[in-house]
Amino acid sequence: MSKALLFSGQGSQYVGMTKDLVETYEVARTMAAQANDILGYDLHAIMTSGPEDELRKTKHTQPALFVHEAMLLALTSTSGIKAVAGHSLGEYSALHAAGVLTFEDALRLVQLRAQLMWDAGNAIPGTMAAVVGMADDTVRAVCNELNGVDGNVIVPANFNSPGQVVISGSADYVRACMPIFKERGAKMVKELQVSGAFHSPLLAEAEQGLAEKIRATAFSAPTMPVYVNVSATPVNNADELKDSAIKQLTSPVLWTSTMNAMWADGITSYCEVGPGKVLQGLVKRTLAEAIIDGLDTAADVARHNGLLGTV
Repeated sequence: MSKALLFSGQGSQYVGMTKDLVETYEVARTMAAQANDILGYDLHAIMTSGPEDELRKTKHTQPALFVHEAMLLALTSTSGIKAVAGHSLGEYSALHAAGVLTFEDALRLVQLRAQLMWDAGNAIPGTMAAVVGMADDTVRAVCNELNGVDGNVIVPANFNSPGQVVISGSADYVRACMPIFKERGAKMVKELQVSGAFHSPLLAEAEQGLAEKIRATAFSAPTMPVYVNVSATPVNNADELKDSAIKQLTSPVLWTSTMNAMWADGITSYCEVGPGKVLQGLVKRTLAEAIIDGLDTAADVARHNGLLGTV
């Protein structure tokens, strides 16, 4: 039985994340302090104490998720893991898990990515909405029909599981178009609480800014395949991983295809690393026979054994 690690993305965060890890493990305390030094502000305080509005800001959410996931990686063994994948921001944790990026380099890229995405949302109002109960190809077709009208953007952004697709684009236009998806057969269309039109052409400027930093950052050859968002394929080449990381900001997250590709490659067991259980739910809805569990809290770490940290 082959196993893969999956890393959570934005939306999984919660106030109190990592609190028990830092209270229990010295390595987690060290990493929390190191992250604060790298970022130049007290991220750990926001993660553990909030307020929630601050944690929900993209510029804080993304570093928080990465630090949480990196702590869990430092506390558990990856022996026997055959591949990794991360949902959107989680792909940086996957790159770290595969030895492609150091903790510091990954966190600096995540900080820049988060700030650029936050700035883009402030400069060009954008939003995202979940479309539930509509076939992926139908969502694509409706977006293709509506995209570009009067210069507005509306595109598929996240293919999360069969019948669950997130669309992204110009804020007022996406809101105006939401009823159209209902008229075409969607069971539910719900706007998400996000600060911009992630994974859409509206992030082109942010992509350019991030690309410069990614190209200047050392990417090592991965120790295991990284299934990337932009193609849903396993990548084993450092330069290809750089290209995928650059394209990710304006490309859709092909998560359903990623899960199906992993399954086709013989991976039948999955562990979500990070806060919450969002990815566990997506795996269950995509791969009915898959084995799935999660790592989030100190209790989860103890349950999984193979501790590398000490009290």
